[in-house]
Amino acid sequence: MDLGFLLHALIPSWNSVAVLVIFFPYSAVAGSILPGKLVPGVNLQDGSRLHYRCNGLLALLLLVRLLGVGSRMNFVSPTVISDRGLELLSATFIFSIFVMLVLNASGRQSSSKGSSLKPHITGNLINDWWYGIQLNPQFMGIDLKFFFVRAGMMGWLLINLSILAKSVQDGSLSQSMTLYQLFSVLEFPDLLLIQLLKAGIPGWWLLNNKVELTTGAAIANCFVFLIGYLVFRGANKQKHIFKKNPKALIWGKPPKVIGGKLLASGYWGIARHSNYLGDLLLALSFSLPCGISSPIPYLYPIYLFVLLIWRERRDEARCTIKYKEIWAEYCRFVPWRIFPYLY
Repeated sequence: MDLGFLLHALIPSWNSVAVLVIFFPYSAVAGSILPGKLVPGVNLQDGSRLHYRCNGLLALLLLVRLLGVGSRMNFVSPTVISDRGLELLSATFIFSIFVMLVLNASGRQSSSKGSSLKPHITGNLINDWWYGIQLNPQFMGIDLKFFFVRAGMMGWLLINLSILAKSVQDGSLSQSMTLYQLFSVLEFPDLLLIQLLKAGIPGWWLLNNKVELTTGAAIANCFVFLIGYLVFRGANKQKHIFKKNPKALIWGKPPKVIGGKLLASGYWGIARHSNYLGDLLLALSFSLPCGISSPIPYLYPIYLFVLLIWRERRDEARCTIKYKEIWAEYCRFVPWRIFPYLY
């Protein structure tokens, strides 16, 4: 792929714009009118609480169904996303910059005194741009944080489905592509219920690069995914159970608790941020089907590694201030931050 072709492919077309123009309004309308459980958010500083209509799975299934019908009637191609991946990337990037500019400007002009919409201006342009002016910006009554996270998760599945359709259409469905799609399907329901988005870079890379994994490599890849999933889900579940019932058994034994506040049993007795280890292993498992011939498929796990190391340092600093000597004791009892015996 030469530079000229790459630059040309990055120029948004009207078709790529049309995809976004259809997808985002659908997400907004479906999220507003489809039935779903109303879940209250956290209590904000002013005592208010946002409520979130959790109907994302229904909205996603309906969209997939509509696209399936449209494909059968030749209204839309199932490979429209995979065929125009770079165009959609640049169109989405331009749209995101536009949204950031609008939110920054509208936030500065807001006169609201409520916690969600009250402007928080530090005077540092980079800080205000990165963290935003308002805590929970809204548009026509739609909470934009919730909207864009859910749209991103739905978009991730649509990207993968389009990549899968393209590989089947071209007759290039490989073992590596099958593993990548399988891991996506297995993890997606969990991500839909809990949270943040993974890029479909490995899938796109596999469309243009044939990778033949050995049986041993494929089995090892499956183990990385399984261990990552168990650690990520297990660590978060143990913390959730401990918060609800501090005396609940962890791995069949009474929990070790530091200072009456900090869980030091199970995964949390192995590393202080064991959930980050699980997240990193999951991210790595999505890239391993691509082999090791290029760093491109590993952009997401590299990005996540940097992000989580930074977040871990921030968490450590906050916990040191919050728990003081209790945190120091916990660090002595559990010396490893993320990677046991390494870090």
